[in-house]
Amino acid sequence: MHKISGVIGVVGVSCLAVALRLSAQQVPESPAWAYGVPNTPVERPAGGPPPPDTSPKHIPGTDQPMTLQHIRDYWDVGDWFPGDHPPMPNVVVHGRQPHVRGCAMCHMPNGKGRPENAPVSGQPAIYIAQQLHDFKNGLRASADPRKPNTAQMIEAAKDMTDEEIADAAAYFSSIKWTHWITVKETATVPKTRIGGNVFFPLPGNETEPIGNRIIETPEDAARFELRDPRSGFIAYVPPGSINKGSLLVASGGGKTTACRVCHGPDLLGLGPVPGIAGRSPSYLMRQLWDIKQGSRHGEWSPLMQQVVKDLTQEDLLNISAYLAAAGPQ
Repeated sequence: MHKISGVIGVVGVSCLAVALRLSAQQVPESPAWAYGVPNTPVERPAGGPPPPDTSPKHIPGTDQPMTLQHIRDYWDVGDWFPGDHPPMPNVVVHGRQPHVRGCAMCHMPNGKGRPENAPVSGQPAIYIAQQLHDFKNGLRASADPRKPNTAQMIEAAKDMTDEEIADAAAYFSSIKWTHWITVKETATVPKTRIGGNVFFPLPGNETEPIGNRIIETPEDAARFELRDPRSGFIAYVPPGSINKGSLLVASGGGKTTACRVCHGPDLLGLGPVPGIAGRSPSYLMRQLWDIKQGSRHGEWSPLMQQVVKDLTQEDLLNISAYLAAAGPQ
């Protein structure tokens, strides 16, 4: 009996191992680069945080100084160029404690955002409001749980009033989308580190193969850290990805629906449908992947799920590369 039990135990363990391997094969690996998370854990430096830097900071184009404390204040968002945009409503600049952070802290006063969050300026107000309601009602999440600011967005949206949602949507919708990202095809990219879900070039001139990734990095890391709204981004994309993406976007390539059918002939949006041209390729890839993995359940998500269901991860990368390059120059 003990011998039989031992055999059954071995068989059970073997079956479990096979099941786990099959399960792992069935779950597609997340495109970590799009979520700005490392494939391997990052070692934290020893020691505590540095002492606070209270010195005044400056950026090109303005004589206004600002401290890092103000630049990074969620409840009184620093604004280097208030003349570049309409007056910000209270929820955008101050938010409401404890959970509704000032929207402009993450999305920038100009609404263009950064690779780790959404570029919302110029989107239809009805679309922005719908996304906030989706976050609020548990209909939108991240397919990669390692991305912490999605949870922060859900937390904020759950506490937002209908008036705050309407004010934020109207404000960001009123700002025209303009050039923000320069797309470059290349087989090699600067070696980078990830900080706050963003890629930063390492010191020196070392490079590495781009592989099946898009590496989106600040044009100027120092100005990025100071949240300069006039300093944009470079997106390095694999050679040939823009042309491949163009085919899929324009005609569907026999695998999907042409993007222009819903997003407009210029891909800048159509009615309540969002604009996708010129937006962050990291953000675009995340949303396409989230939809494909079933992490978004908003009103129009079932339609987009049909669009992406037959597309590979490489297809989605190529589409994102093309769309980023197709924006205003």
